[in-house]
Amino acid sequence: MLFVADSAKEKIAALMDNEGLTKEHFIRVSVVSGGCSGLSYQMDFDNESRDNDQVFEDNGVKVVTDLKSFLYLCNTTLEFSGGLNGKGFYFNNPNANRTCGCGESFAV
Repeated sequence: MLFVADSAKEKIAALMDNEGLTKEHFIRVSVVSGGCSGLSYQMDFDNESRDNDQVFEDNGVKVVTDLKSFLYLCNTTLEFSGGLNGKGFYFNNPNANRTCGCGESFAV
């Protein structure tokens, strides 16, 4: 399962509204090679399903990931932090053994 915190839900709704996106759109999350710790998160809006997509809905937000990425993201919570020292969107990933100083990449 992938989870969505209230803070992320509110920001996603605002972004979708600003971009004029419909209920057909969802959040696509994936893990790719890169970053100083080896793996990085990618997140974007999408409206097309793919083979082997894993589909979750939490807190009224539809989140989709590919099967390979799900192995790294299982039980992860998407969160949002604003303000002067805010991180923006970030992933609270219990599977990550190590993260880089900037929080943009991780290792398992």
